[in-house]
Amino acid sequence: MKALITGMTGMVGSHLADYLLANTDWDIYGMQRWRSPLDNIMHLMDRINHHDRVFIEYGDLNDQASLITVLDKVKPDYIFHLAAQSYPLTSFTAPIDTLNTNILGTCRLLESVRLLGQKPIIHVCASSEVFGRIPREKLPEAGIHEDCPFHPASPYAISKVGTDLVGRYYAEAYDMTVMTTRMFTHTGPRRGDVFHESTFAKQIAMIEVGLQEPVVKVGNLDSLRTYADVRDAVRAYYMLVTVNPVKGEYYNIGGTYTCTVGDTLNTLLSFSTVKNIRIETDPQRLRPIDADLQVPDCSKFTAHSGWKPEIPYEQTMLDLLNHWRAKIKQTGAYIDR
Repeated sequence: MKALITGMTGMVGSHLADYLLANTDWDIYGMQRWRSPLDNIMHLMDRINHHDRVFIEYGDLNDQASLITVLDKVKPDYIFHLAAQSYPLTSFTAPIDTLNTNILGTCRLLESVRLLGQKPIIHVCASSEVFGRIPREKLPEAGIHEDCPFHPASPYAISKVGTDLVGRYYAEAYDMTVMTTRMFTHTGPRRGDVFHESTFAKQIAMIEVGLQEPVVKVGNLDSLRTYADVRDAVRAYYMLVTVNPVKGEYYNIGGTYTCTVGDTLNTLLSFSTVKNIRIETDPQRLRPIDADLQVPDCSKFTAHSGWKPEIPYEQTMLDLLNHWRAKIKQTGAYIDR
């Protein structure tokens, strides 16, 4: 069996490759742009170089010819479509690129599968950001369920609404086995430093070795988030495509630990070897609009697949901090963002 992972060089894609290598006998094909950073898959380089179940294919969601070439060569049994412009704050300054990559890029990929007549099982990764700004008084008691109305609060979130709907359209219109997920906040080792908990961990790690003054710069600390570990998330994605996949279905997936962004910062600070760290609001880290009540109801996916998160929140955050400690020990200072 062959699995194609778009965006394998990202946090989620690299962890998914690790999971599939450890738990299946599938061959793993990672699609990446030629300029994609390889940091997250460096531990797989020996296998890649020796063609040991892991392969790299070059393609770009904005170049349909490259997608057709990759699909025709690989002929995947499973496709995990994770590649995207995935940074909400960046989408405010690059809205057109975000919309093009995420909506039209998904359309190009699925259209290429259709044109080639292939029949893989496809996972399209949308986002919990599609729900956006749900007023507290309208938040269901059990959390945000799949049929809550969309109210996207960024160009990124709008692009993921399009991604979600494009995936469901191809399932319904062309009888393709496409399923869509809205994963809520998921993190852990290899998380990009443009996300709040990862930039906190990066800054703390830099402070600990004297590369940054003992000040952590922050954005909105009042937003509510429910956290899952990325390693639990990729296990959910595997179960999505292997446990009775249903064409056109869509699922919320997320963790069970809910707290404010400020609470997350305090958790990370509690692990630090430096105890006099100050907190400073940086206006550049604030979104024009924030999706500030991200609490999921995942009962639909749990009932369908039996999945539930297993890794405790505190372990996730400690592993994230230790990941940054190791990176900074190896490479030194990182950009202030």
